[in-house]
Formats: sequence, C-alpha cells, structure tokens
Amino acid sequence: MKIDDIRVFISSNNYEVSQSFYQDLGFKMDYATEELSIFENGGCTFFLQKTYNQVLNTQLMLQLSVVDINEAFQVISHLKGFDIKYEPIKVEPWGKVIYLWGPSGELWHVTELNKASC
Repeated sequence: MKIDDIRVFISSNNYEVSQSFYQDLGFKMDYATEELSIFENGGCTFFLQKTYNQVLNTQLMLQLSVVDINEAFQVISHLKGFDIKYEPIKVEPWGKVIYLWGPSGELWHVTELNKASC
C-alpha cells in the first residue's frame, strides 16, 4: 500500500471562532460543506468540523512542524480574541517546541526539529 497523504478531522465547539483562529495562525481556508472546512498551509491540510466532541478534543494532540520556531512563536503570541493558551519555546533533545491549545481544547505541538531528527 502506497500512502500519499493523511488528514485529521478536528471538531470545534465554536466553528466560526475556530475558522478565524486557524486563518490567523496562517492557514488558508476552503469550504467543503456548510459543516466542514479544509485548511492548508505549505501543502499540509486538515479538516475542521462544525461538530464538537469534548472528550476527543481534550485528548487530541497534533504535531505542526515549522521551519522557524521563533517566527511561529511571534505569530502565536500575537493572536488576539481567542480562548487559547500556549507555553514558551522549550528546548528538547530532538528540537524545539511550543505547546499550543486551540480554542476547542486541541493540543498542537508546534515543533522545529533538529536537522539530525528529520
């Protein structure tokens, strides 16, 4: 079996707020249906659903690999109007990471991997 893509479906407790959050984070949004949006940045995509599953979202973790963690931190730290939280950049043996909880409770590991870890 040859795989060429994998996409996650993220539920949202406030669809419009989550749509704005991901656009402000730097993703381009396209509508798939009235209850499903597709977000894309750098060839990476995911789906945002207009439904909400609290148990799923509070357990959901995603890794977002970035080229420049400092640039990502600037974008994240300047997000306004969203009920989110994030931690400062942490240095790990495999690279650097920012933990970012989205408006529906989903946890993003925004990472800049060491070149040797790729």
